[in-house]
Amino acid sequence: MPNKSKSFFRFGLRIKLLLLSSFLFSLPWFGYQYVWEMEKYLRYGQEQTIVGTARALATALHERPNLFNNQASFLPNVEKGKDLYSYKLTTAIQLDGLPIDWPLFNSRAHYYGEKNQLVKPSSLLVTKSGTELKSYTNSTSNLSANKSSLHFNATVGQYDKYLYMMFTVVDNKLVYRNKNARGIFKNDHLEIGLSDPQNNFNRFIISNKKSGWLDAYKVETQVVETAGVEIKSFDYSAQNPTIKEIITVAPKIQGHWLETPQGYNVELRIPMEIVGDNIAFAFHDVDTEFTDALSIVGSADPSTAQTLGTVLVPSPEIERIVKGMSYTNSSVWVVDQHQRVLAKAGNLKQASGVWNKRTASNYSGSNDSNDSMITSLWNSIEENWLLPFYYKFLTKPPKDFIDELYDAQHLTGKHIKSALEGNAHSQWRLTTDQQAVVLSAAYPIYINNQVHGAVIVEETTNGIRTLRNQALEKLFTSIIAIMLLGATCFFLFASRISNRIRTLRNQAESSIDENGRINNQLVASTANDEIGDLSRSFSTAVNRLSQYNHYLEGMSSRLSHELRTPIAVVRTSLENLTMQQLPESTTPYLERAQTGINTLNLILTNMSEATNLEQMLATTERVPFNLQQVLVGCVQGYKQIYTDVEFSLNGLVSEDSHLNGKQSPNIQGSPEHIAQLLDKVFANAVEFSNDQKVSISLQETQSTFLIHISNNGKHLPELMKDRLFDSMVSMRDTKRQAQPHLGLGLYIARLIVEFHQGSISANDHHNPAGVTLSITLNKTGV
Repeated sequence: MPNKSKSFFRFGLRIKLLLLSSFLFSLPWFGYQYVWEMEKYLRYGQEQTIVGTARALATALHERPNLFNNQASFLPNVEKGKDLYSYKLTTAIQLDGLPIDWPLFNSRAHYYGEKNQLVKPSSLLVTKSGTELKSYTNSTSNLSANKSSLHFNATVGQYDKYLYMMFTVVDNKLVYRNKNARGIFKNDHLEIGLSDPQNNFNRFIISNKKSGWLDAYKVETQVVETAGVEIKSFDYSAQNPTIKEIITVAPKIQGHWLETPQGYNVELRIPMEIVGDNIAFAFHDVDTEFTDALSIVGSADPSTAQTLGTVLVPSPEIERIVKGMSYTNSSVWVVDQHQRVLAKAGNLKQASGVWNKRTASNYSGSNDSNDSMITSLWNSIEENWLLPFYYKFLTKPPKDFIDELYDAQHLTGKHIKSALEGNAHSQWRLTTDQQAVVLSAAYPIYINNQVHGAVIVEETTNGIRTLRNQALEKLFTSIIAIMLLGATCFFLFASRISNRIRTLRNQAESSIDENGRINNQLVASTANDEIGDLSRSFSTAVNRLSQYNHYLEGMSSRLSHELRTPIAVVRTSLENLTMQQLPESTTPYLERAQTGINTLNLILTNMSEATNLEQMLATTERVPFNLQQVLVGCVQGYKQIYTDVEFSLNGLVSEDSHLNGKQSPNIQGSPEHIAQLLDKVFANAVEFSNDQKVSISLQETQSTFLIHISNNGKHLPELMKDRLFDSMVSMRDTKRQAQPHLGLGLYIARLIVEFHQGSISANDHHNPAGVTLSITLNKTGV
């Protein structure tokens, strides 16, 4: 019998080899670490590249003061609100008086209120050398005593050849210019002063009669020189003989005056051809018609060139240089010494840090449909299975992120401050929403050996992260393919080995039956390996055991044949002695000798019975017979033999079954051997019964007959239950050894049952204790 494991899980060769191959799972980890190290080197290379980019752009701008605004960029200090910044507009503004088409108007507009009030001068001093007008002032010590209700938000932008301005004014009372009025100052109006590129001062008045298209006028003031005369009164009216004003229509200034519930909006544009470095604007608030302004609020005094503020317009020349050097793959900023943006190129969301390469497609000219089908199948597997699995561990770089660190007017940062101090610097930072990592580098711009600006170049690490993900995708795909191929090879190799070992095991099991007999010769393997050597060794061992087993099987018959002759001689001699006149004292010895000869003869008979039975069964012809009739006949015979034993019949068995000679046959086999089987079984049942009672039952199913023979007595020993029907097995003690027993009775019974294609088993029963022997015989066609 093979030694079968009782555990549910079997730790076979295939599982062992698969576990040994699990070291392949360490390959993804090593590959992952390697790609991370490569990403560090790529980031270092990106940092060096971006610093080089900033250096190259800064070098192209060195010692070129004409690229910078002469006054606005070189101011020692910048006063917010007075020194203006013109935002770069991407599209033209519709002049409708509404701020909705101004990008980020609320965040970019500057507030002008009480602190920005301007006071009209009280005197005009005229000298021989010229006229010096007292300018407006926004000093808080000179504010008007009346609190002004006027305040507004203003922003400036530049698109193409125009400078756009947007004002949202809050005024508790709006006074338009009278329809019949010749003057333009005795009402609410906007005053703009600016210098043109030739540094000529120009002054404009926006004074509308109603809401709608702007009424723009250019004002030129001429002062009559009167040496040494100080004019105490200052009046714009033409009645003053010392002041001469020339008012002309200014068609180049276009825009819209829109009345609102809070006051009014003014939106206008001025051609860049008349806009230089300086500008100022102020709103005059008039609450009563034909009166002077109660208050004036503005960025600076627009009446004289000396009091104007500055305006910084992004330099298109610098932007052309940046774009011309093809650095728009990065986000580039150029700032002046006050960190105001002079030029900007590129988009940070597109500045991934990796140059895009064009990949040629379908240049091979191959139209193989099989290749396209395989490629399509692989792409489907990769998109639907592999990539979703990979990106449970990887992170995709965001396609859209929010970065509000920089204002389009004013840039801040440690790297920018360091560059404006003359030291190039780079830094890593997160975007505002912390979705992307940005690398920034700043490099100073020198003019006359002084820092007058800086170049800031920025890129995200999205390109490197994309390359990292692509490398990991290819790496993981290759590793998975290698692992699957390796695991498959290991599995096939283990299966091949296990199949060969299993085949060898099956051959070894089939060559020896349950009784230890050699049935088949083991076929030796021709493989030139260890398993082949083991197979040949097994084959040799089985052949030797077969020869030895054959010798032992023939030994009983030979021994019986050889012993019967001397036994016959001894028996004859004893019989002759009994016929002679012998003393009575020898009689017990003769009887004992005769008993020994009879016992020895019975032993030889039992030894040859099993062998003879197997030979007989091999040649016995199967005939149909009625099993119930045979069983009843045997039981009636046992009642005459075992007169002290009570037999009880149950089931299909009845006392008069043997009388019905017309019962049809229901089984094929040998009725004589069935009777021999019952003799052996009933002999054991009677012998081991404690109360001299034996019960017999016969049950019929669709395909089998079940015979149960029960007695009351001791239970079967645990160690003997599996060996009860083996040869040379006996459970009798010395007290029951009235006759010699070799343990062949139940073995013979098993042989007869197997001849009839059935089975036999013994089990304990309780209440009362005893043993039930069950015989199952299969029905066959009659």
